[in-house]
Amino acid sequence: MVDYLIVGGGIAGLCFAELCLQNNKSFRLITDDSQNSSKIAGGLYNPVILKRFTGLEDAGLQLDYLDEFYSKIESRTSIKINFPLPLLRKFFSIEEQNNWFQAADQPKLAPFLSTEMVKKNIRGIDAPFNYGKVLRTGYLDTALFLKSYQNYLGEHNLIVNETVDYSKFVINDNEVRYKDISARKVIFAEGFGIHANPFFNYLPLDGTKGELFIIKAPELQLTDIINTSVFILPLGNDLFKVGATYNWEDKTDLPTSEGREELVSRIKEILQCNFEIISHYAGVRPTVKDRKPLLGNHELHKNLFVLNGLGTRGVMLGPYSARMLFQLSENDAEIPMNYSIRRFKKKNI
Repeated sequence: MVDYLIVGGGIAGLCFAELCLQNNKSFRLITDDSQNSSKIAGGLYNPVILKRFTGLEDAGLQLDYLDEFYSKIESRTSIKINFPLPLLRKFFSIEEQNNWFQAADQPKLAPFLSTEMVKKNIRGIDAPFNYGKVLRTGYLDTALFLKSYQNYLGEHNLIVNETVDYSKFVINDNEVRYKDISARKVIFAEGFGIHANPFFNYLPLDGTKGELFIIKAPELQLTDIINTSVFILPLGNDLFKVGATYNWEDKTDLPTSEGREELVSRIKEILQCNFEIISHYAGVRPTVKDRKPLLGNHELHKNLFVLNGLGTRGVMLGPYSARMLFQLSENDAEIPMNYSIRRFKKKNI
């Protein structure tokens, strides 16, 4: 018998797997890679909602843990995945400049918004109103994280590549059996795939489709992350990741002509240079209307847990949320209501 069966091999599932390794808990992880939002994610971590200049709850705590957490993963896999990098918010008017500095005076935002205007000539971008700098930002190479970590699990016979069959779960008070695997507890971290999960599909996870590009722009001399109506992330060798769109209706992971046109239009508003689209990706983010994670255990089956709803900020929320769920499972620690599935009641259980 293993301590945990983890269903889902995206950011959420792998973060919980890492906590198992750190705490000497045995586990098996099942994935079929059907949910690709983690793979194609922008991977940015940023403690501020820059559209409205508002702070994120627990942002400082999440960033503190993020550094420690991904550093341990880099040591485990011997692969660099975390890249701290400055993020510049391009101002489009004097009014935006004023809103920035007003926000920087707020105690919640002061640790993250620089009060020094950044006057920087970036070839390929016209910024007559300059930039504001967000502190403690960077990006995680999510595709490399998933590939290297799943390879590590495979080398240690900890991963099973198959599509989970929910009808094969046999649940008892002290044990859950799935085919030939016996586990004390099960962690469901399937992302948008939760809709097929009969134990937690009542949870209001909507899913938001996002599309992004990899572009080549040899004339663009950019070494920082730029955030405007889209983000532009330098990857090296004249390549840049650009995104993302938000579509609340389409739940497929196929790139669309509408998404392409929207991204091209936004890029042309920012870049004053030529660019070539190298790749076009799409995925459905596991989002909840209140933009909070879904953490907790089943009301009847206490040994079934859910780790989901990380939305657009999975890189920041993943380690922090996985730790909260691990502490609930192992120590019966209480999960704050704004993270807990208890804020959503299932009828007629």
